[in-house]
Amino acid sequence: MTRFRIDLAYDGSDFHGWAAQPGLRTVQEELETWIGRVLRLPERPLLVCAGRTDAGVHARGQVAHLDLDLPDPEQVASTLSHKLRLALPADVSVRRVAVAPAGFDARFAAIWRRYAYRLTDGYADPLDRLTTAFIRGRLDVALVNTAAESLLGLHDFAAFCRARPGATTIRQLQWLHAERLPDGRVEIGVRADAFCHSMVRSLVGGLVEVGTGRKGVEWLAGLPDSVGRCGEIRVMPAKGLVLEEVRYPPDDQLANRARESRAMRSMTEESM
Repeated sequence: MTRFRIDLAYDGSDFHGWAAQPGLRTVQEELETWIGRVLRLPERPLLVCAGRTDAGVHARGQVAHLDLDLPDPEQVASTLSHKLRLALPADVSVRRVAVAPAGFDARFAAIWRRYAYRLTDGYADPLDRLTTAFIRGRLDVALVNTAAESLLGLHDFAAFCRARPGATTIRQLQWLHAERLPDGRVEIGVRADAFCHSMVRSLVGGLVEVGTGRKGVEWLAGLPDSVGRCGEIRVMPAKGLVLEEVRYPPDDQLANRARESRAMRSMTEESM
């Protein structure tokens, strides 16, 4: 078997998320179907991604891998790169296909994922309607950044996540920052070792509550490490969220990173 790395982007508006689901259009299903057709495989291949985006969420820097038992891997990568760009629909695009280095795992070898959430608290440009969320009330960006500082570090983010059986909600939040763009919109960037279900949109929802004056900074600061999901946090609309980048360690550290990531996190682990 040869492992291939695929870098891709997509407009999530018409997808029911990344993960394949019976009877629904998903990014995974679209890609696997076309890879199988392009390579004339006897059965559909299986893709593993760095971050399983929800319905309506976009990606500019998604990474996936798949394993294939085919001769001349370099030629396979070249064929996929060229033909998928021609075959895929307009809302998903493959940026690069390459033979992956030893130890590479799109999901477990990643050291961080970076998302951006874009919203507007004023004029809503109709050309941004599929990628920008509208909020009511003026957002105080300086106050948002003050509140964001209290969320950084290693915490149990159960208050911001939809629980999944057997899944940990402990994450290392490395960066969280808001800025007002020249066009008047606000972009909130967030980076962590990993994210649990709905975590980014919930983090933004909490920051919006504080930034519009509906909640205090102390309220948000008290949520990390609390028990259970906080019902007062609004999960922001999916359309404002974009997976911008996934970062991996040097090639000689990929296998070790993948092994570490598979281990269950605990509150006593060292910061990454």
